[in-house]
Amino acid sequence: MHWVLTGTCLLGVTVVAACGVAGAATGWVLPWARPGVLRPRLWGYGSLAVAAGAAVWVFLGPVAGPPHAPAEYVHLTGWSLWVAGLLIQLRARRTGRAPRDATTTSS
Repeated sequence: MHWVLTGTCLLGVTVVAACGVAGAATGWVLPWARPGVLRPRLWGYGSLAVAAGAAVWVFLGPVAGPPHAPAEYVHLTGWSLWVAGLLIQLRARRTGRAPRDATTTSS
């Protein structure tokens, strides 16, 4: 059963990393995520951070077995990188600009 969990996690991390590489290199985003993403390259970098953080968290944390003294905080680093990647992806979705129908005058 351990190998099934490991293989499933590896497949998921690989797919997210491949989407991140495609987004960072070419600006391609998955079709169902495309309408909300305004900065596709930044979204790709966020996906790469999510994949790296998830890989560190899963493969050096819970799936690796009982924690050892130096590796006890390594999985927390992976989790932190995963959250940072999600925040980067959130930033890729925000506009930071006023809507098009907003005016600068009060007419």
